[in-house]
Amino acid sequence: MGRERKVSDVQLAEDELKQHPDTKPKRYPIPSNDPNDPLNWSTAAKISTYATICLFSFIANVNGSNFTVAIIPLEKHFHITSTRATWLVGFNVLMFGLGNLLWVPLSRIVGKRPVYLLALAVFIAANAWSTKATTYGSLLGGRMVAGFGASAADATVPSAVAEMFFVDQRGHCMMFFHFALATGIFLGPLINAYVVQLHSWRWSCGWLAVAGAVVFVLAFLFIREPQYHHERRLWPDDQIPAERGYISWLSLTLGYNNDKPVQRFLRTFKDILLMAFYPPIFWVGCLAGLFVGWTIVIQVTASQSFVKPPYRWQLGEVGNFSISGWIGTVLSFYFGGKLIDLIANKARRHDHTIMPKPEKRLIALLLPFVISPVGLIIYGECMAHRTKWVGPAFGYAMHSFGFVAVSNIAVTFAVDCYQAYAGEALVIVFVIRNIIALVCSFYSNQWIQEDGLMRVFGTMAGLQWALLLFAIPIYFFCKPVLVLTSTYGPMKRVQKE
Repeated sequence: MGRERKVSDVQLAEDELKQHPDTKPKRYPIPSNDPNDPLNWSTAAKISTYATICLFSFIANVNGSNFTVAIIPLEKHFHITSTRATWLVGFNVLMFGLGNLLWVPLSRIVGKRPVYLLALAVFIAANAWSTKATTYGSLLGGRMVAGFGASAADATVPSAVAEMFFVDQRGHCMMFFHFALATGIFLGPLINAYVVQLHSWRWSCGWLAVAGAVVFVLAFLFIREPQYHHERRLWPDDQIPAERGYISWLSLTLGYNNDKPVQRFLRTFKDILLMAFYPPIFWVGCLAGLFVGWTIVIQVTASQSFVKPPYRWQLGEVGNFSISGWIGTVLSFYFGGKLIDLIANKARRHDHTIMPKPEKRLIALLLPFVISPVGLIIYGECMAHRTKWVGPAFGYAMHSFGFVAVSNIAVTFAVDCYQAYAGEALVIVFVIRNIIALVCSFYSNQWIQEDGLMRVFGTMAGLQWALLLFAIPIYFFCKPVLVLTSTYGPMKRVQKE
């Protein structure tokens, strides 16, 4: 099924121990001695590739939240209801999830570098289209296509991290992706609020087209192909491949796999669908969906409430409110990133195992469990009673802390469970996440009108606590669940190899 489908890291490590019983490998996966193996890239090459991918993730998530602060201007311009205006956010977010049903299978055939460049071209064109849209239908179409282009900077990224970095670095490195993602979600409304206030809602799409063009140039120059098709082994000295030069890395064919491409595409698509029936993946998707969905509800309610009495803020001031969410993101950087690596590696040494057990990372969910739902309650209570802005901002920061930490912990856990199919697994995670976010953006206004802010945010906090509590049975029964999922779907093939 192609050379890039290798045995798991645990098996690679065990094979190495059998060959060299007196030495224990220091890092996993065990790299080959090929200088072109992404695990062997220089630090500069890894940083330039990953930083550019994260920059794409940043503007992709700014794109997803760009109209959350423009609901009222859009209502007035197109003479539509607030619900229809939020569709411009909701359908963009939906395509942001569904787009990976194409991008991930395609990346298995042509590689990630061509996928990023093609997706950026779509992103640029769709935002230019949105800028010139004259009807609501045209704008909705432009936002959906923009979400589709942006989606390539989502599910493909954690698998790229798994290909470039070692397991003991994974949580910390993955946090840079989630930090870029969250910065786009939280600072995007700040940027777009001032753009809409000083220019118009059209330029909230126009500047993204320009930014996308800049990132396209950077991607062409700096993103190397991280997909490695060879088996990781020690090559004889006379067979070690020559190290590629800079010009060689600019090629668009390094990741191409011509082994039955149509069949591979269809099989990857099938694998994605089958992984929806893996309990850990479904749980991670629902967990991420709740946190993203509630974040959208906060942003939409803030954009509608702060422009009315007693606040009467300008759009730019509404955008400033998003800084509180970003502060929560910054505070979560260590607790949702480096900390989970420390926990996993300490547990590995304690258990005397070759690889850290994936479920050990879930211990880090304890702090977000305490902080994030409480933040929702504080936000809802303060907004319902029209308190000073400090109260809602404090609640927003608390929830955002949990949102970013939980997302990184859960996604890293999923990658550790199913590294051989990390891309496929995360497509399902992000599809579930974005469907939940779509439902939240569609029905949040109606829900709040019927039940009120206090009851809605109290319910949201309760649901968050309930889903986080599922981490307990997953922690204690992770091993039998992983054994079960190795008997069907794509993981069954890994066991046969």
